[in-house]
Amino acid sequence: MTVQQAMTAATLDNSHGLGSSRAETLLAAARAMGPVLRERAARCRAERKVPAETIADFQAAGFFRILQPEQWGGYAMDPQVFYSVGLEIAKHCMSSAWVLGVVAVHNWQLAVFDDRAAQDVWGDDSSVLISSSYAPVGKVTPVDGGYRLSGRWSFSSGSEHCQWAFLGAVVPTPEAPFDMMNYRTFLVPISDYRIVDNWDVVGLQGTGSHDIVVEDAFVPEHRTHRSLDGYRCDNPGNAVNDAPLYRMPFMQVFVRAVCTATLGALQGSLENFVEVAQTRRVGPMLMSADPYARRLAADVKTGIEEMKLTMLRNFDAMMRCTRAGEPIPVEDRVRYRYDSAVVADRCLEFSGKMLKAAGSGGIRTGSELLARHLDILASQAHVANHSAPFADNMGAVLFGEENRDYAV
Repeated sequence: MTVQQAMTAATLDNSHGLGSSRAETLLAAARAMGPVLRERAARCRAERKVPAETIADFQAAGFFRILQPEQWGGYAMDPQVFYSVGLEIAKHCMSSAWVLGVVAVHNWQLAVFDDRAAQDVWGDDSSVLISSSYAPVGKVTPVDGGYRLSGRWSFSSGSEHCQWAFLGAVVPTPEAPFDMMNYRTFLVPISDYRIVDNWDVVGLQGTGSHDIVVEDAFVPEHRTHRSLDGYRCDNPGNAVNDAPLYRMPFMQVFVRAVCTATLGALQGSLENFVEVAQTRRVGPMLMSADPYARRLAADVKTGIEEMKLTMLRNFDAMMRCTRAGEPIPVEDRVRYRYDSAVVADRCLEFSGKMLKAAGSGGIRTGSELLARHLDILASQAHVANHSAPFADNMGAVLFGEENRDYAV
């Protein structure tokens, strides 16, 4: 690469990354939403969904377009920008950030499908949103031109705001009726499914993660995506969407949606902990003068910055590879996957310590520390935040074994 080529590449990188004027505008919009998101948080929990006004605010700010292809009115920006916006939103309302994360990332995923799928979804309106539930619980029957799909999927966050859904299932073969190597994501319009209102939980209530039921719907071949194509970073959609952004492994992009919301909520908890420390008394002194509280605040702040830097570093490394047209080393992908999953563990530990240090006031009705703690606890229920299998796989790779996880 010549000096001129390197300068051009750096300019292109910056135009789509952190530090660009568009990124700064998006981040400023996210920060400005803080007061109204906090004001709506109680309503978000009570109604068990993100308020329609918040979704409209996200649309107006362009948040759903950050990862969307430019040909469909998107910004095709680096994931670092998207997740930096998510961190800001999660400080004030984790449910809103969770829904933004998992719904907006689908605008990236649709770009790796056959382009006819994007035409089906965005042909008339490029602001249409997609929800998801990836558990391989669907029953699939291959037919001419596609598949018949039936099943009931749980945990479809933000489904009430969406007109389409990504649903997971394994395509059976005579040799292997249930082989995860044959896993696919199926894209289904709302006319082919119904939402079952059953989201009754103690944390992340506002995500509205209801069930989706499909009864013998036809899904054309072009509205399916093979997980192996995503693992190999060679997808049907790359024939049209060939920017480096769309050469990323799907799961590396998706899993940050759920760990980012958790990490941003921990930042909000720390800010609330600091507020409590300035008014609560521990014996004769303010809690802010308590050496334990001070050390805890320092530890939490340091932990947050470490996790943020790790996430940014990992995306920087992956984007360098895709821009250079080089594969991302599998051993690095395995580590990145664990780095993401372990965030929820660390956040829950830090949150629990702050809740304990806040004393009896921390467990009273209306406690922001308690509400965020329950949200962070609920985030551990997502399979992407279950760190044990990813740690096991990473350790095995370090010991010289082959990678066993194709969702990295």
